[in-house]
This record gives sequence, structure tokens and C-alpha cells, in this order.
Amino acid sequence: MTRALLPSLLALALAACARDNAPDASTTPVAPATPAAVTAAATDAPALEGYHWQLSSAADAQGRRIDTLFARDDKPVQLEFGEGRIGIANTCNHMGGSYAASGDTLTVGRLVSTMMACTDNALMALDREVGQRLEGPLAYALQAGEMPQLTLTTAGGDVLTFLGKPTAQTRYGGPGERVFLEVAAETKPCSHPLIPDKQCLQVREIRYDENGAKIGEPGQFQHFYDEIEGYAHEPGVRHVLRVDRYTVRNPPADASAHAYVLDRVVESETVRP
Repeated sequence: MTRALLPSLLALALAACARDNAPDASTTPVAPATPAAVTAAATDAPALEGYHWQLSSAADAQGRRIDTLFARDDKPVQLEFGEGRIGIANTCNHMGGSYAASGDTLTVGRLVSTMMACTDNALMALDREVGQRLEGPLAYALQAGEMPQLTLTTAGGDVLTFLGKPTAQTRYGGPGERVFLEVAAETKPCSHPLIPDKQCLQVREIRYDENGAKIGEPGQFQHFYDEIEGYAHEPGVRHVLRVDRYTVRNPPADASAHAYVLDRVVESETVRP
């Protein structure tokens, strides 16, 4: 059974329902940042975009932990910033909207979300709890460090703290090259000087036109000695992956000059033996 999502349709993932209870940015007061916070200016936008921001703590105005924001211990709520948009992941549905930073205020526009229903009531509630706190104007502060910290304070006094993990673009010093890789259903033995009995993915590059139609004839499957960050191979399942390929600066002599990071799975097919 094939499940295909052509690249031209991928942008519809957020086709969704706007929340009716969005606060009015023109009337909602903004809570002041705490004195100890490092104030973020508009020029800090690239810093926001350079990290995946994972929720590490959340407390209300009385200092009590907001347990409803931690429905997934293994996957904390994560914020992604890019090109004037904010994405919210690890909730029941993927959520997103516009954002703008000015002075010490981060203003998030009306959020939209996908319409998937989750069987876990805590996850369903998580969408509501996150949306109520992240829409509208927020006092925000950035603190530099090996693991930078983003603090958002709502008008009601809730304080949400996120820790930053560098994106692949930050780690590799620039944007990657977007490529599509077809991964065969089964691996094959391949020779590797440091890994006895290594099994290699069988991979070939494919291309699409601007309308999402495949163009040209893909070549033969080849041994793929590298890893694809974020991808876990399923034996018996063929995948088409959209990945970003980065050039590694000064790689070790026994390492690849490229790093591959999964962006999304475009197509999957279970292959019968």
C-alpha cells in the first residue's frame, strides 16, 4: 500500500482551523520581563531561527508548575522559528502562525493547526493549553550560553522556559542542499574498514519538477555508507525521503564530507518479499 505526498502538496499540512479564542493583540496587556532576564532585541531573530527550542520548565504567576504542558515526557513541546513563522511541534497536532519580534516583545499571530484527533486526552488538552499561552504578545528574553535559553512570559504571568538545541544549519555553518533520496526496502552487506558485517542502505537520488512530478530516470541503487539524521530504516518498507545535505568542514580522514538530515518522508511503500 502506497502512501504518497507529492512535494507540491506538502505545504497543505497546516491547512486548518483558526482558534476562535485568540486574544486581541491590540488590547491584551503584556507582562513585563523579569529584571534578571536578558532582553532580546529585533536583531535577535536569527538567533531564534538557529535553534530548536524545547520546553524545559513552565510555571504560573504563583510559581506552580503547569503540569498540563508536559503531556509527553519524551517529547517536550518544541518551537521552531523561520521566515517570520513559528511552528509548534510535539503536541497532538502541528500548530503554527506568524511571529514578529520587537524590543522585548514577541507577538505570535493567530495559530492554525492540523485536524488530527488524538486518543490520549492529555495530548488533546495540550493543544489547547499551548495555544492559549502562545498566541498574542509575549514578553521574551534570550540568554546566551552553550545551551541558550528562551523565556516567554504571558500577560497572565505564566513563565515558559525553553532550551535551545542548534539546528543542522547552525551546526554545519550554512544552508544545506535539498535532495530527494529513494531508500530500498532492504539493506545489503557492504565493506567498511571499521564496522564488521556492516549493512548499508540502498539509495538512489530522484528528482521532481516544480509541480511535484518525477522527472528523469533514477539510476541504480548504490551502497549508502552515511547516516541520515532523524531517519530509522524499516525493513521491508521503501521510502522516498526529502533530506538536506550539508558539507562537513574538515571531516576526519575516515569520515564522510557530507551530513544528511531528514526533512520529511515523502512516500512510503510496503514491499512484499
